[in-house]
Amino acid sequence: MGSRIEHRAEFSAGLAAVVAAVSGEEALLARLEELGGDNAKLLSHTTEGDVTRFELQHGINAARLPQAVRALHKGDLIVRRTEEWRPDGDGYAGRIDVNVSGVPGEITARTSLKPEGERVRYRTDGEVTVRIPLFGGKIESVVAEQVTNLLRHEAEFTARWLAEHA
Repeated sequence: MGSRIEHRAEFSAGLAAVVAAVSGEEALLARLEELGGDNAKLLSHTTEGDVTRFELQHGINAARLPQAVRALHKGDLIVRRTEEWRPDGDGYAGRIDVNVSGVPGEITARTSLKPEGERVRYRTDGEVTVRIPLFGGKIESVVAEQVTNLLRHEAEFTARWLAEHA
């Protein structure tokens, strides 16, 4: 059983602007530049009809990793994150899949954007699973905390992006 990830954010913009801020190529490139870490890249970005898919690469320098992770993984981490967003009722639903180089496990999450009056609520619910006997649960907790912090920073970036571009 993995460690849960939950994150909520609210944005003061219309749904179309928020969708563009969380899945648009220009916003993603800016977000990666600010928050993506070492060797951050937008590996792919496609829109087919109303469905947008993209893959991001984040790099985490080994020196910045928690000791529990460094003890089991030598060197830098490369994180590959695939997201998909599609219309869902009056909002959007998404899925995030994350794999980390050299770590037997994954992160999966469901996301949603729902308009509520003048605001849009952004919700992420997911799970971190690390398949390492004895240490997996400890690493899952650390990773879940780091992912939640990243989601918070991404929401702060998105709010600033919307204030400047919406």
